[in-house]
Amino acid sequence: MIRVEALSKSYGAVKALDAISLEVNQGEILGLLGPNGAGKTTTLKILAGYLRPDSGNVDIKGLNGVEDTEKTRALLGYLPEYNPLYQDLLVYDYLHYIAAMRGLPAEQRNQKVADMVELCGLVPAVSFKVGELSKGNRQRVGLAQAMIHDPEILILDEPTAGLDPNQISEIRDLIRRLGRKKTVILSSHILSEVEATCDRVVIIHRGKVVADGSTKMLQSQAAGDAKVLVKLGQGKSREVLAALKALPGVVRVERAEDEGTEIQGYTLTTDRGTDLRPEVFRLAVK
Repeated sequence: MIRVEALSKSYGAVKALDAISLEVNQGEILGLLGPNGAGKTTTLKILAGYLRPDSGNVDIKGLNGVEDTEKTRALLGYLPEYNPLYQDLLVYDYLHYIAAMRGLPAEQRNQKVADMVELCGLVPAVSFKVGELSKGNRQRVGLAQAMIHDPEILILDEPTAGLDPNQISEIRDLIRRLGRKKTVILSSHILSEVEATCDRVVIIHRGKVVADGSTKMLQSQAAGDAKVLVKLGQGKSREVLAALKALPGVVRVERAEDEGTEIQGYTLTTDRGTDLRPEVFRLAVK
């Protein structure tokens, strides 16, 4: 659905993006993970048509995301990191205004605003000024304005930044519900954020993509090889070594320092993600 190829962007001498490439599938919730300054916001601004890259291509449903920004913006809902809202407007009036700006026919606007108020949990806040709302409710208003024209793709930059734990949980639940019907791209510098929300994670560091995959796969890669220290009080060393090497998932077995004459020690190196302890216990009992 979205293809980014060799995207680069510099701010003076600072290279924010260094030829990054990635793809986003239809119906996927993709998380861009990385520390502050990694290039996440720059990537999302380019995808949203807000910023022009120095080089590279963006394909959004067959449209050129760099040259055809007017067409691609119609497919997108965008919530920037610093949620720009009109503080003096009532929530209802603000969403009605955004619906008009997005070109919704006048006879559909009232119903669409009502739908977004219901979906985003804004019913108690609809008659308040935007500036009177809590940070969490302002984020909900931001999500409502991003979705009011029913876009196929949602781009959310740090959607839970500055929220308390309860508000974070509520926004995560809302994003997961939205992800059942839409393609969602969100950024965060917090691993637990993307773990709880996203189907897939792309890790960006210093303007480069350094990892891409499911959260489980990336955790397994990061964990590396595991080692298990086994201490046995009986058994012939050669037979024990052979039995330990035969266990599924064992990469290497080495003799460890014996503790006295009775105790034999062995160090087992295992495949990533393999927990050998239950098998070792069963082998020892046998």
